[in-house]
Amino acid sequence: MLTSAFSFTRLRAQFIKEVLSVLRDPRSRMVVFVPPILQLLVFAFAATLEVRNVDIAVYNQDAGRWSHELVQRLDSARFITHVRHVDSQRLLHEMIDRGEVIAALAIPVNFSRTIAAGDSGRAQVLVDGRRSNSGQITVAYLSTIAADVGAEVVPDAQAPTPVVVRHWFNPNLVYRWFIVPGLTGILALFSALLITSLSIARERELGTFDQLLVSPTSTPEIIVSKSLPALAIGTLLGLFMISAGVFLFGIPFTGSFALLLASLVLFILSVVGIGLMISAVSMTQQQAILGAFAIGVPAVLMSGFATPVENMPLVLQWLAQAIPLTHFLIIVEGSFLKAMPPGDILASLWPLALIALATLTMATVFVRGRLQ
Repeated sequence: MLTSAFSFTRLRAQFIKEVLSVLRDPRSRMVVFVPPILQLLVFAFAATLEVRNVDIAVYNQDAGRWSHELVQRLDSARFITHVRHVDSQRLLHEMIDRGEVIAALAIPVNFSRTIAAGDSGRAQVLVDGRRSNSGQITVAYLSTIAADVGAEVVPDAQAPTPVVVRHWFNPNLVYRWFIVPGLTGILALFSALLITSLSIARERELGTFDQLLVSPTSTPEIIVSKSLPALAIGTLLGLFMISAGVFLFGIPFTGSFALLLASLVLFILSVVGIGLMISAVSMTQQQAILGAFAIGVPAVLMSGFATPVENMPLVLQWLAQAIPLTHFLIIVEGSFLKAMPPGDILASLWPLALIALATLTMATVFVRGRLQ
């Protein structure tokens, strides 16, 4: 009983030391708390796949009614800033080559005459393939405008019944409703990863790691004492960003807060294990920071945040299942918009628990090897 109490005392002392080492320096406090909050506010508006404020070039060789109507629709489109009129196909190509426009529209001389004869008018769309994603979205917008013009050409009696589209979970297609929950996981990942990665590397660089070697503190106590500050700070930052999503950005939260909190804790624990392994093999804080970004950036790219995991090669899909962010994104995005059932949350929760167990076990092995 005495040994247990004394172990708890050592653990509490180690925990207080770790918290003070992070929070006593004003610069450390700024690095831990300010960047994630600022990044959430900035990235919520900057990280978007919506296409806005683009320029379109138009080479109109037709003087008829329907080409004029099409150009007028382009002029009034909200996603287009300027419609640049050119008088040759060569200028059209040059503007795309120089990146001045994202797409160009070439309207042939017989465009309106063909429509008046009852046939479908055809116009050529040239897209800047260097911006493939934005170019594809722009083409979809232009196709919608062309379809609206075509609806005026076809008489009402012959017009097909339009398809009524309803966007489930996000009726107005507000992109921040999708991006902010994902940013919550990404920023919490980097915060916990950096705090933990610097823990042992900081002591080794400051020369206090040797004192830790000769202290009576056991390896499990060192692991726990270096994990708890990152767990607490990462969880608090995650909760703050979730609250900002609900109260600041107005994103509807329809899921279970208790299950989301449990998922957040398991997610941070799994990241803490990865950070401890990085810290154990790093000799300096600079190496720890580089190691954290070397792990964190591929984890974000393969997590399904920007591109679906199902689109990746099969080997990368299997590798993505070992990334904790992959499972947490499913839970946090489902909790915000879809009122994900508890059974579906648990289906992503148990992989998080396995990953946390595996990373903390490996971190214990790595740290024990450094302490011997």
